[in-house]
Amino acid sequence: MSIDPGLEPADDDTRSDDHPTPITVDTGSGPVTGRSAGGVSSFLGIPYAAAPFGDDRFRLPQPVEPWDEPRDATRPGATAPQAPYAGAVGDLLSTVTVPGNEILNVNVWTPTEPSTALRPVMVWIHGGSFVHGSNALDAYDGTAFARDGVVLVSVNYRLGSEGFSVLDDVPLNLGIADQLAALTWVQDEIARFGGDPDNVTVFGESAGGASVATILTHPDAPAVMRRAIIQSGPLEAQTRERAGRISKLMTKDLGVPATRAGFRRVPPEGLVAAQERAMAGGNPLNGGAGFAVATAAPLVPDSPFDALLAGRAAGIPVLIGSTTEEYRLWFVPTGLLPTIKRIHLLAARLKLGIPAATVRTFRRNRPRASTGEILGAMATDILLRVPLNRVADARAAAGADTWVYEFAWRSPVGEDGHGALGAAHAMEIGFVFDHLDSPEAVRMAGPSAPQSLATAMHDAWVAFAKAGDPGWKRWDATRPVRTFDGVDDAVVLAPRDDERAALTP
Repeated sequence: MSIDPGLEPADDDTRSDDHPTPITVDTGSGPVTGRSAGGVSSFLGIPYAAAPFGDDRFRLPQPVEPWDEPRDATRPGATAPQAPYAGAVGDLLSTVTVPGNEILNVNVWTPTEPSTALRPVMVWIHGGSFVHGSNALDAYDGTAFARDGVVLVSVNYRLGSEGFSVLDDVPLNLGIADQLAALTWVQDEIARFGGDPDNVTVFGESAGGASVATILTHPDAPAVMRRAIIQSGPLEAQTRERAGRISKLMTKDLGVPATRAGFRRVPPEGLVAAQERAMAGGNPLNGGAGFAVATAAPLVPDSPFDALLAGRAAGIPVLIGSTTEEYRLWFVPTGLLPTIKRIHLLAARLKLGIPAATVRTFRRNRPRASTGEILGAMATDILLRVPLNRVADARAAAGADTWVYEFAWRSPVGEDGHGALGAAHAMEIGFVFDHLDSPEAVRMAGPSAPQSLATAMHDAWVAFAKAGDPGWKRWDATRPVRTFDGVDDAVVLAPRDDERAALTP
């Protein structure tokens, strides 16, 4: 890392941390000029692959065209085509749109102070149901990680139709291919930013967590990561047929064939509009049409869940967990929670083959819960908590290092309306990034979220990246779960194990 001689401050310059200093790094593709302030240097919007449009649209990621002059890396790069979150959820979750075609880019935060040793690296893969999100969100600012001696990389990848369509003559899972290309870029380039390519932790939340699980079980995983963190990530991939439901709906809507040529006739914004129509009313809990990782060789030969149960990736330590009340992100802001009646719970139970005794167990443990809260708690466990417990059990049996956490702090946001968000999906992100003053964290957690909890979570993630141990007991037969509740953040043995057992096949 080097300061551009033409931009060095003069001896009598009184620059402070409030006045960033330009700083340039020579990458394998060309020089990039970011900025340094407060002991942290940031480089934004660095392309790791060519723009996936024009002739490269619906193709695997292609190499970047090199450049000679320093590239401005002080502003976020272009974001993948997407629509904002709809309705009340959109009042909580941000959407940033940066125009441009070079959407396959990374942001890097690194300590400015030189080090004799390369530093550990963390690579963040954002969530958003594979249709929302970007590394331009302020919530994903990596300053706190760099402050604590970690090089943080955040990744943009193709979303929605551009990245996860199921078409006759297009490789599946292009968005996952993009993520792997970004991780290859990290291997090739991160040492130039002071990072250690042999000490990379890949982490992500929601669809980002699902992506981490997918990459974790890829044959190349040991070459691109040493450790993995899966936050609220569904572990199941879908069959080609099921993953392709939304593409079929879009072909009917647009009147084009399910081919590369057919979808290329439609501009990106047209595909976004069509996918929004196809997904209307759906969410991760109700099984509506949506984009997903599809099982197909070579990228995803089988479901990550099945591969992890079979012992794959046993040599890669994993930190995995969920929030206690994932469902509340979709049930509370929309006002859906109080509308759920016993007939809806009965229909869901019969559809999923859940015994009545299991429902009684959940009710007994929550004597004051509404019917909607009972259904939501069961949905949370079925979608996330039970699968992650099964994977942790299988990994422990295979001798694989695994740690489990649960985010249990309850946000008061919304308590004057349809109910508090509580420990909802995505609530932990501001705490993990130690960035509670980001606009999204404030909307989700309120202005008085406990800094002590952010410190505890962030420090655990940093410790895992640095030394491979987040600070509590590895998973074993006692089922230890670090429960981040903002009180004592204690390790709880086998929490709600009667509910888990009742839902475990």
